Amino acid sequence: MPDTAKAASNMRHGGQILADQLRIHGCDTAFCVAGESYLELLDALYDHDDFNLFTCRNETGAANAAEAYGKLTGKPGVVMVTRGPGACHGVIGLHTAHQDSTPLIMLIGQVARDQFDREAFQEIDYRRMLGQVTKWTAQIETADRIPEYLARAFQTATSGRPGPVALALPEDMLREFSSTPDAVPFSTVRAAPSPAGVDGVMDMLGKAKRPLMIVGGGGWTQAAADDIEAFAKANDLPVACSFRRLDIMDHMGQNFVGDLSTAPAPKLLQLVKDADLLLVVGARLGEITTQGYEMLESPKPSKQFIHVHALAEEIGRVYQPDLGIQSGMAEFAAAAKAKAPLKNPAWAALRKQARADFEEWVNPAPADGPLDLGKCMLAIRERMQPDSIVTVDAGNFSGWAMRYMQFQQLGTFAAPTSGAMGYAVPAAVGASLAYPEKLVIGFVGDGGFMMTSQELATAKQYGGKPVILVFDNGMYGTIRAHQAKRHPGRPMAIDLQNPDFEALIKAFGGHGETVRTTEEFGPALDRAIASGLPSVVCIKMDPNIISTTTTLEKMEAAAVAAGAK
Repeated sequence: MPDTAKAASNMRHGGQILADQLRIHGCDTAFCVAGESYLELLDALYDHDDFNLFTCRNETGAANAAEAYGKLTGKPGVVMVTRGPGACHGVIGLHTAHQDSTPLIMLIGQVARDQFDREAFQEIDYRRMLGQVTKWTAQIETADRIPEYLARAFQTATSGRPGPVALALPEDMLREFSSTPDAVPFSTVRAAPSPAGVDGVMDMLGKAKRPLMIVGGGGWTQAAADDIEAFAKANDLPVACSFRRLDIMDHMGQNFVGDLSTAPAPKLLQLVKDADLLLVVGARLGEITTQGYEMLESPKPSKQFIHVHALAEEIGRVYQPDLGIQSGMAEFAAAAKAKAPLKNPAWAALRKQARADFEEWVNPAPADGPLDLGKCMLAIRERMQPDSIVTVDAGNFSGWAMRYMQFQQLGTFAAPTSGAMGYAVPAAVGASLAYPEKLVIGFVGDGGFMMTSQELATAKQYGGKPVILVFDNGMYGTIRAHQAKRHPGRPMAIDLQNPDFEALIKAFGGHGETVRTTEEFGPALDRAIASGLPSVVCIKMDPNIISTTTTLEKMEAAAVAAGAK
């Protein structure tokens, strides 16, 4: 017979059950834009004094902030949005989390169950809408099953290849009472490499003359990063990071030789081409990392290729490896570290040369003009601590951050491999709210800044103090660069008329600076950091300075010489 007294004492409405499950699974932080479709959840969280719920100004900002939280902490970021338009605004955060392998859970208010399939006010079937940008999308149609769905959501978001999950919450379901028992805290599931698989890695490495390891992807912990670095150091292997995975390796360590991004060092690309074995750990080998899928032959690369990935379906997806290993990052790194190191003097020479090339690449040469961005990057590096956090938006300006910023530990760098503009500001806000004791610097272009700058109001409201560097060249620089290559002399739809960014942040109650020269930058950055407020340092750029290596004028001249339109 059921214990009716116990069941009655556990009677709660769906909002209360959901709030309790969040706490059971270790969630104490979420980002949201409030909506009437999930009022019972909001009301239930009122009783959880230890829960931090940050109200944002747009669901895009809320989702990006939650994604950055998941990326930097390794815990699932949680975002709450209302039905219809709220969910649509938040989809970009799901897409970023999907491509970046970030654990993220989106809770979406939904119309009442008796209104399904009537095109009710703001009704969308999220299981159809979000299928390609999540690992799992579901709708909870009875309060009895809330613990089951939440447990699966946390486990799915964190297990294997991490990623986003979306759960739709019919508003009447959240009002429904149930005595359903709570779940137990979720437990992440990851594969481990077989002993034969790790032995196979060492055997193939032992036969290589010019090996290179590439690390990337999601699911890393600091212990895993430390172990893979120890493995590389013991074997004198050069290591590169995949696109926008810069904080996996310590840049001060002598094994790190650069990253494979949108504009990688030419000598690093040559290192990849000359390698006779690639050991790829965690990275998917996507479009950017492989330079448009041209770095390796598909489907079977001509060089020896080992692919370690958390998702079995990713191994062989584009490139067929000579050895494929499904494994979590921590599990593989620990197993590799435990193997007796190989001694090959040729590898030491290879690694030393690659490291020297990297150090040359990140040492900026003097630039002409009043504003030397390379020197500005050095000024930022001088002010950063090992635990300082950098967020970077999409755009050509990001080349300065990607090339010259240096990282020493995991969880200090957040940038969208999805190439989503408008990411860096809410990501920096989320990082600053999660880690109020750390210096957080966001890099963003003027175009991306205007997409999500309103989230600086969120930072001010809750005591966040990110420092946002706005690279202001009055245009969508990446598109202008593409036009220079393909349609020289015919710029179209790229000019921007911007507000006074210094005045804008002051209107939010923050601190603002505008710099036009190298000499102005360092003192302005110091004042922004010292203010203890959300800050903007607007860097007025020459539009001709389009990247760390060239100008628009040179790009257009080259395109004309090559016969472009």
